[in-house]
Amino acid sequence: MSPIISIRHLSKTYASGFTALDDVDLDIRRGEIFALLGPNGAGKTTLISIVCGIVNATSGSVEVDGRDIRRDYRFTRSQIGLVPQELTTDAFETPRGALAFSRGLFGKPPNPTYVEKVLRDLSLWNRRDSRIMTLSGGMKRRLLIAKALAHEPRILFLDEPTAGVDVELRRDMWQLVRELREGGVTIILTTHYIEEAEEMADRVGVINKGRIILVEDKATLMRKLGRKELVLHLQAPLAEIPAALAAYHLQLASDGNDLIYTYESDGDATGIASLLDALDAAGIGFKDLKTSESSLEDIFVRLVHEGAPA
Repeated sequence: MSPIISIRHLSKTYASGFTALDDVDLDIRRGEIFALLGPNGAGKTTLISIVCGIVNATSGSVEVDGRDIRRDYRFTRSQIGLVPQELTTDAFETPRGALAFSRGLFGKPPNPTYVEKVLRDLSLWNRRDSRIMTLSGGMKRRLLIAKALAHEPRILFLDEPTAGVDVELRRDMWQLVRELREGGVTIILTTHYIEEAEEMADRVGVINKGRIILVEDKATLMRKLGRKELVLHLQAPLAEIPAALAAYHLQLASDGNDLIYTYESDGDATGIASLLDALDAAGIGFKDLKTSESSLEDIFVRLVHEGAPA
């Protein structure tokens, strides 16, 4: 199946000389939840803005559902809903009026039943005729999502959608995202809450300094780049690690009471059995042990600092 978004050799250099995007290639699959991760200034918002027709690329191409965003702007833009980072709303409008207006902008006929459904799904129906200026920050954030859905897009961009939103509302919003995906909507999100990407995304892309450094299925990424740690709580503290254990690249906790062994989570041979034999031969006893595994956040930090794996 062809990708719903296809990006080829996309670059953006601003008049100041700053290169925000550098030869980006990226395909987004139909119906997936794709998480785009990167530090501040990495190019995430610029990439989204180009696909949505807000910013012009310096070079390269973008196709949405097989059609070029410049030649077929009206069609491609109608396929996309965008939830921006900034809370930009008309203070004197009402939620119901805002959604009706958004539908009209995209040439959609009035559909009060659909507008009601969107407002109910986002817990805004009870405030449907209130002025937007009277809504809380969380309600305004939900209203941005409602407006992005007003014209029934097949692609939804969520640019830091839960910034400043409380935990309960964040959970409700992600439930809505799951329902949208089940209905065939493709979701592309950027987030600073990496645990959200770990929970929600089908695939993960990492961008840094304007370049895509990795795109991978989330489960494959966790398996390939995840690391596990074995922490051994020693019976007696060590002043230093014996030379006989050098091959295991152990770390000694500052108080000398713990030995830390790191190994790749997808490896067939972890080396734990031989390590325990070596500890026994060295006369080092332990009273307890525990293991932990890398999170997506750990992997993200490694990728940003070390780059993509060879």
